[in-house]
Amino acid sequence: MTDGVVVMVVTRTGPHRKLSSLDPPHWLPATAGMDEKRPLIATYIEASRPFGVLYIGMTSNLYRRGGEHRTGEGGGFTKRYGCNILVWYQPFEFVTSAIRREKALKRWNRAWKMQLIEARNPEWRDLYPWLLGQEADPRLPDEDNGGVAAFLARLEAEAEGGG
Repeated sequence: MTDGVVVMVVTRTGPHRKLSSLDPPHWLPATAGMDEKRPLIATYIEASRPFGVLYIGMTSNLYRRGGEHRTGEGGGFTKRYGCNILVWYQPFEFVTSAIRREKALKRWNRAWKMQLIEARNPEWRDLYPWLLGQEADPRLPDEDNGGVAAFLARLEAEAEGGG
């Protein structure tokens, strides 16, 4: 929407015409912290606790879906078994690739899934707050969480000590 004008695009697929706006629909609910993020297509693993029940899923928007798992929306397996800790995810560019990966992971045995999680998240920390930008990456050691300013301060200290 520019200066009160809605830009519309007409596309043809077969004998039908589709009319769609270039702007995001105004009726889509915005979740806190998500309004500026591009949807994240991903295959993910949620756990009930470390080494507990695992749920493997795929979504076109991991920010939204992770929030749904935490609030218990959608019912089913994750609500019944309390799988609300995001312990692993893999982003994809295309939904079809994420679906393929989800199906492959569901065929894996439990030991392989555990190894996959522990390779990138050995402490089984919840990655969702980090994903939303609310916390530092829990997979990094504390000295790496200080950001650019802390990194530059360490470089200066090393230069002064070694020079």
